[in-house]
Amino acid sequence: MKKEEFIEEVRASEEMLYHTALSVLRNEADTADAVQEALLKAYENLPSLREDRYFRSWLVRILLNECYRIQRHQKKIVAYEEYMDQEEAEQAASYSELYQAILLLSREQRVAVTLFYIDGFSIEEISRIMGTGKSTVKTRLYRARARLRELLGDKEEVTC
Repeated sequence: MKKEEFIEEVRASEEMLYHTALSVLRNEADTADAVQEALLKAYENLPSLREDRYFRSWLVRILLNECYRIQRHQKKIVAYEEYMDQEEAEQAASYSELYQAILLLSREQRVAVTLFYIDGFSIEEISRIMGTGKSTVKTRLYRARARLRELLGDKEEVTC
């Protein structure tokens, strides 16, 4: 893949990368850092990409690894975590009820839901990204939908 193709692919994937990182980190500053680091690592390791058609999956895998690295680092800083919990609560007040419910899902379910419903990845692509089997992804999506139904209740209106 050439530099110009890399730039085009990244521009086409910017929003998807942001949503994916935000679903894991739940903090806009950390999300921006994770996306930036992932893009840098992807560019540096571009020769390791075997097939150009798997670029998006490969890039999301790098992004998720970077998000997990940031989370591991944050666990070591207790005072910072307390500060971020307060900031997250303030930010959550401005998001929709559905988004708040998605934030209550487990990390694996949140990532699967974001990749599938928001970013439009197929179950096969998600299984490659997350390093799991297709049935695991399907189970996570199923359980996430069930949990969201439980959290949100039946919001459909019945009209006569």
